[in-house]
Amino acid sequence: MSVATTTSASTSSKLESGSGKAVATNPRGIPHAPFIANVEEHVGGPEGDAESTLKQFQEAIAKYQYMEVNLQQRKKGLLTKIPDIEKTLAMVQFLHDRRVGKSKSSQDDEDDLEAEEEDEEEGKKPLTATFELNDTLWAEATLEEESDSVYLWLGANVMLAYTQEEALALLSSKLSAARQNLANAVEDLEFLREQITIMEVNTARCYNWDVKRRREQRDKARLEGRSDEGEKEDGAS
Repeated sequence: MSVATTTSASTSSKLESGSGKAVATNPRGIPHAPFIANVEEHVGGPEGDAESTLKQFQEAIAKYQYMEVNLQQRKKGLLTKIPDIEKTLAMVQFLHDRRVGKSKSSQDDEDDLEAEEEDEEEGKKPLTATFELNDTLWAEATLEEESDSVYLWLGANVMLAYTQEEALALLSSKLSAARQNLANAVEDLEFLREQITIMEVNTARCYNWDVKRRREQRDKARLEGRSDEGEKEDGAS
C-alpha cells in the first residue's frame, strides 16, 4: 500500500493594469485580466505608444499560459494520485472491518455458538495478498490480521506505521484534500482560459486601433502634401 503526498507549488502571480494598481484576483490568487474598453485612452491618447501596450499584453498572456501549464500538470498528478489513495483507503478499510468483525463475533450470544463456529472457521482462513516488487515481479504474502498496524508510503522513500484508525483518518483527509484540489485546479483552468481570451481580445483591439491610426495619419499626411503643392502652384501663377 502506498500514498503519494506530493504538493505542487502555488501558481499565483501578480499582474498590474496600465494604471499600476493591483487588479482583483480569484480565490487562489490568479489575477483577473482587465478588459480595455477605450484603447486610445489606455495607450495615452492619439499619439500614445501602442507597441509598449501590445508588449504588456503579450507578457500577460505568457504569464497566464505559464500558470495554465502548471495547473495542467497539477491536475494530471491529482488524477493519478486520487485513485491511488482510494485503493489504499479501501484496503485499510477492508483490514479494519475484517479485524473488527472478528472481535464482534467473539462476543455473540452462546445461543449462536454453532453459527459462530462456522463463521470462525471461515474467518480463520489466512488472508493472502499479492505485492508488486517491480514491473515484472510479484510476491504473495500472508497478512497478520490480528495486527492493528498498517504501513503507508508517504513518498521520498519514507514509510510510517499507523494504527488502522489513524490510517483511515489520514487517508480520508488526504482524499478529501486531493478531491478539493482537483476541483480547484479545474476551476482555475477555466478561469485562466477566460483571462487569456480577454487578453487576446485586448491585443487584437489595440493592434487594430494602431493600424487604423497609422492609416489615418498617412491619409492626413497625403492630403496635407497635396494642399501644399496646390498652394505652391497658386503662388507661381
